[in-house]
Amino acid sequence: MIDYLKGEIVELSPAHAVVEVNGTGYSVQISLITYSELTVASSSKLYIYEAIREDAITLYGFIGQQERALFLLLISVSGVGVNTARVILSSLSSAELQTAILSGNVNVLKSVKGIGGKTAERIIIDLRDKVSRIEVSDSKGSVLDNSLKTEAVAALVMLGFAQIPAQRAVGRVLEKEMNLKVEQVIKLALKLL
Repeated sequence: MIDYLKGEIVELSPAHAVVEVNGTGYSVQISLITYSELTVASSSKLYIYEAIREDAITLYGFIGQQERALFLLLISVSGVGVNTARVILSSLSSAELQTAILSGNVNVLKSVKGIGGKTAERIIIDLRDKVSRIEVSDSKGSVLDNSLKTEAVAALVMLGFAQIPAQRAVGRVLEKEMNLKVEQVIKLALKLL
């Protein structure tokens, strides 16, 4: 089983990348989040999930282990296949997805193309306990305090702000400063909304 590929990115599109490792090119299906990270690098390390079927072996690549762990959780949900999971991870960052599941926000999941209400609810019910065990990092690699982020977003939603802008504002606050109390995060996020 392939755990990761580390090599030169020789071809890149929003849906796939070709990674050359020791003279062999591997075609890897990727999400838009991974694509945006790869556009700034000529070489990279992609964490791999191998989908082995009777007629094909398909590689799915992720920029981080957290994204791959969320992908594996998503495909464990009945009715969510590899393509649907990739669309979810292309539409929402790992932190946004985790926050949506932990807070039970069906509307955020329904905003993803191809996800209906029943599938969104099934994802939340099946993954709420499992997703809290994954440490999601921000773009700089520092681990986010998910309970702090969840509390701050929930408070902003209660104040009448929409979920996704609240998540983005809280995310931007926590990117700049991690050692804040929830009240401080809310106050700084309000200034961004």
